[in-house]
Amino acid sequence: MTRKQFLLASAAAAASRAWAASRTEMGIAATCYMTAWRPKDTYEFLEHCQALGAGGIQASLASTDPAYLKKLRSRAEQAGMYLEFMIGLPKKDTSAFEATVKAAEEAGGLCVRANCLPGRRYETFTSLDEWQQLNVEAYKAIDRALPIVEKYGIPLALENHKDWTAAEMAALMKRKSSEHLGVCLDTGNNISLLDDPVEVVEALAPYAVCTHLKDMGVARYTDGFLLSEMPFGEGFLDLKQIVAALRRARPKTKITLEMITRNPLEVPCLTEKYWITFPDRNGKYLARTLRLVDANAKKQGLPRIDQLDKPAQLRLEEENVRQCLYYARQQFGL
Repeated sequence: MTRKQFLLASAAAAASRAWAASRTEMGIAATCYMTAWRPKDTYEFLEHCQALGAGGIQASLASTDPAYLKKLRSRAEQAGMYLEFMIGLPKKDTSAFEATVKAAEEAGGLCVRANCLPGRRYETFTSLDEWQQLNVEAYKAIDRALPIVEKYGIPLALENHKDWTAAEMAALMKRKSSEHLGVCLDTGNNISLLDDPVEVVEALAPYAVCTHLKDMGVARYTDGFLLSEMPFGEGFLDLKQIVAALRRARPKTKITLEMITRNPLEVPCLTEKYWITFPDRNGKYLARTLRLVDANAKKQGLPRIDQLDKPAQLRLEEENVRQCLYYARQQFGL
């Protein structure tokens, strides 16, 4: 089956389901499809998500051509869907960043979302000095970005992307204190940094410009624990509590799904290398997180996709998204 055939079949299946007939408020991040499909065209992705009954999308902007932006904005407005755009932080030459921000504003985007540091903190860096230097560079990039997003009146949302702890991210928000700077609040990532998921939401919800709502599964392995995105209701996060906290803190912020279908991630928190960039973490965080893992570990194990062929991965990826949309609509009214 080609991707085009899959999309047509998928849209037809969505239209045939009774639960897909009513639209959900929740949008879909393009990263839900980062394993098998990997959508490239923003308009095509918008159409796909509209067929599923989603309330909006968060995706990279495929083109800054004015005609493309006009077409994208018109279709989103016609469908009653919101647009959020993924972007990279600016280099020293900010022209490409500014062109994308300008285009995002012209397309009617609510925000631009970025992550600050490459890779995962506990995997990427081999020394504390290296980690601290990358922080300095990230802060400089944020300082370059702020005047640009302020110029175009579109907020920049920094994702807690397995890089900064919730306390570090909240401190950054307080230090910069800009109405055009906030957080893309991911509800699962910081478990890998030994943060309590409820405390993460409480700390970052006041700054949430956009979201990655996800449920999580955990299990032990030799060097620490495994962490996996799960279809809503199959993980251990209290999603009703999380959505309620977001609504209280930022009632206008859109709720966007990020259900990544992939093998579980290894969090090697029992290795020496893991702790190199965590001078302020201690055994309290480790013990609390391992208790959380043991209390919520999946007895049947976490799902894996490496034994599936590409068409099967594509089907599973889509089914997981559908299941989350249905659950969100039925269980917490999105």
